[in-house]
Amino acid sequence: MYVVQTNSRVIERCLLLTTDPGDLVLDPTCGSGTTAYVAEQWGRRWITVDTSRVAIALARTRLMAARYPYYLLADSAEGQRKEREIFIAPSLSQWEKEGEGKGDLKKGFVYKRVPHITLKSIANNEEIDAIHARYQQLLEPLRLQINALAGQDWQEWEIPREPPLTLALSQGEKEQVEGLLAEYWRLRRERQKEIDASISRRADTELLYDQPYEDNKRIRVAGPFTVESLSPHRVLSTDAERPASEVEGQQQSGTGQFEAMIIDNLRSAGVQNTVKNERLKFTRLESYAGTWLHATGEYEESRPSPHGRGAGGEGRAGGEGEVRVKRVAITIGPEHGTVGPELIKDAAKEAVQGIGFDLLVVLGFAFDPHVSEEIKRYGKLTVLPARMNPDLAMGAELLKKTGAGNLFMVFGEPDLEVKQSAGKVTVAIRGVDVYDPTTGEIRSASTDDIACWFIDTNYNGESFFVRHAYFTGADEPYEKLKRALRAEIDEAAWSALYSTTSYPFDPPETGKIAVKVINHYGDEVMKVYEVFTL
Repeated sequence: MYVVQTNSRVIERCLLLTTDPGDLVLDPTCGSGTTAYVAEQWGRRWITVDTSRVAIALARTRLMAARYPYYLLADSAEGQRKEREIFIAPSLSQWEKEGEGKGDLKKGFVYKRVPHITLKSIANNEEIDAIHARYQQLLEPLRLQINALAGQDWQEWEIPREPPLTLALSQGEKEQVEGLLAEYWRLRRERQKEIDASISRRADTELLYDQPYEDNKRIRVAGPFTVESLSPHRVLSTDAERPASEVEGQQQSGTGQFEAMIIDNLRSAGVQNTVKNERLKFTRLESYAGTWLHATGEYEESRPSPHGRGAGGEGRAGGEGEVRVKRVAITIGPEHGTVGPELIKDAAKEAVQGIGFDLLVVLGFAFDPHVSEEIKRYGKLTVLPARMNPDLAMGAELLKKTGAGNLFMVFGEPDLEVKQSAGKVTVAIRGVDVYDPTTGEIRSASTDDIACWFIDTNYNGESFFVRHAYFTGADEPYEKLKRALRAEIDEAAWSALYSTTSYPFDPPETGKIAVKVINHYGDEVMKVYEVFTL
């Protein structure tokens, strides 16, 4: 349950009033994904956007675990049969010509119908007069017989349902009058029933768009959808004309306010990797007026050593090893852009000048795929890319309550192997190389920390298209999927996707493939490989 989750009935009412099946619905404030959830249920296409990775993760999980009723499509064989059952009209000849239907969602569902009765439809219904005249031939003789036995002059609207107690009738006469009254009122009810049926039949029909017919033997899950990020972000040159709202927002934020907010949060949160207790904590972190460096500081690094003091950095002997004080430099990527290799290069050159630094932490909301290769070129200077939580872009006042350990995350670099054999290419993932900020060491981790990985088998250098999708991870994800969907899953089909080795595919026409790896926190890293036809 999201903290400001909207009732789905409210969204449902709005969608049904304003859209038709197949229409596109845009929700710029995703939250828990209620709009997307309801749009998916009622056959609307949807796009939903949010700045918080937490909201996107919740919405994605909610959609993937959702189960919907299976509504009958009007343009389907089942829908056409249902149409013939409930509504016979000349227009049905069109359905018969079209055959079994093509499953076009834009033609809508098969909806329940109710008559829309108006005074006009009643006044113009000639069949009512014919029904009334036919029954009047039976009712009028009965009225005359009742008046003769009861000694009364009752008109049609005065006929009682039972003989009044004031009538002086014998027992036999009373029973005879009761029988005639019962027959009279039976005919009246039949007449009214036929008149009501005629009115309903000849009245206009209203479709109940919130009550389509369902196939109770089938259930439906969410259709295919993608989760995309704004990478690379839009970057405007200084000469480009910008919207007035964007210029005003930049003026209000003030120069350096974004960097100051990031440094304050970094000072308190540190840098976290995928292991809970492995966090880079700064003993000192201060702003730095450099060209590419925004802050400098110190941190302690523990390294097992039989010697009390080692070369490179101040140190003190600990019970299990040596604790060294290391110098760290911080560079902050663009607020509305992507960190590329050029920024890494410029920041690294500045970091190695003078007495230099031991570690360069590069903060960014998104990273260019070529950054992973650039960070390996600076020898003793360790370059550590750390992803900033998108919630930080909302500013200090509107920053959501995100755990401190999730503000700045180091994911690591996937350990991949690309093979070519018999004209086909296969990719195998063996784990993730994780940087331990507490020791400065890089260790290999298994695929248990990887939630899923995707391959673009023909990467164009700009957009990543998921052409292969595979899932890994420990803790029985197959069982979790069954519980989430509350249904049996084809285990053979699932096993084909639960793999660390891809299916063989043809070499890319562009000469490049891209592999994107995502962990259980939603952090992702992408690597690009050049693959040529042998």
